[in-house]
Amino acid sequence: MNKDWQSQLPIDNIQEMKPVSGGDVNEAYRIETTNGPYFLLVQHDRSDDFYAAEIAGLEAFEAADVTAPVVKGHGQINGDAYLLLSYLEEGHSGNQRELGKLVAKLHSHHEPHGKFGFHLPYHGSDITFENGWKDTWINIFVEQRLDQLRDEIVNRGLWSKEELSLFEKVREKIIKTLENHNSKPSLLHGDLWAGNYMFLSNGEPALFDPSPLYGDREFDLGATKVFGGFTNEFYDAYNEALPLSKGSDDRIKFYELYLLMVHLVKFGSMYAGSVNRTMTEIIQ
Repeated sequence: MNKDWQSQLPIDNIQEMKPVSGGDVNEAYRIETTNGPYFLLVQHDRSDDFYAAEIAGLEAFEAADVTAPVVKGHGQINGDAYLLLSYLEEGHSGNQRELGKLVAKLHSHHEPHGKFGFHLPYHGSDITFENGWKDTWINIFVEQRLDQLRDEIVNRGLWSKEELSLFEKVREKIIKTLENHNSKPSLLHGDLWAGNYMFLSNGEPALFDPSPLYGDREFDLGATKVFGGFTNEFYDAYNEALPLSKGSDDRIKFYELYLLMVHLVKFGSMYAGSVNRTMTEIIQ
C-alpha cells in the first residue's frame, strides 16, 4: 500500500505495515504504530459494505463478551474496501477446554424474537446465501443453504443423476429429523473450523473471521468435525457448559455435509468422495 493509501486510514503514527497471513480471501497486514499494532484486511475494487457481515458478527461477539478482534475502523480507500481490527497476539499453546467453554458462551446468546437468520447475507468467494429472517431453522438451513448448494453443484456438472437422487433422500431425512428437534436461534460463528480460532499469548482462546447468523448451535459443531483441530476436551467442556440433546451426533452429520458441499462448489470434484460418503452415512 502506498503512502497516500495509508494516510487515509483512521489511525496516526504508522511506523510499519507488513503483509501477514489472512486467509484465502483478503490481503492482510500488521500495522505497527506508536500506540500499538493493528490488523488490516483489504479487498481491492470492492465497496465499503464488503465487510458488513463480518463487522456485525464481531460487534455481536463483543456484546456477548466473547473474545475476538475489536473493530477499529472500516470503509473504502481509493476503491478498496478495508477493515481495521485490534491485533491479537498469538501464543504457542492453549486449553481446548477453555475453547469449548467460549463457544458454549457464544451459543448461549439467542435472537430475542426467536427468529432464525441474520440482517445481512453471507458473501463467500464462490457462493452467497441470503439470511433473511425466518420462523424455522429448516427455512434457513435446508431451503436457503442446502437447496442452493444442490443447484450450484448440479449446474456445475458435479453430480450424476444417482448422486442427485441420493441427495434428495438425504434432504427428506434432514427435514423429518429437524421437524422433531427443538432448534433455537443461537448466535453462531458460521464458519467454525480450526483456522478461525487461536490461542492468545496468555493462553486465552479467541474467535475471528465470523460468518454470523442465528441458528441451531449444532451447525457450528458440524464445522468443527470436518477438518479437525478440536479435541475431545473441547467437546466435553462444551457439553458440560451447554449439554446437547439426544441424537446430536446424527444431526451434526447434516452440518458436516453442508460444509463439504460448500467445498465441492468451491474446489470441485476433489470433494465429491467426501460428500458422497457423508450422504451415505446419513441415510444408513
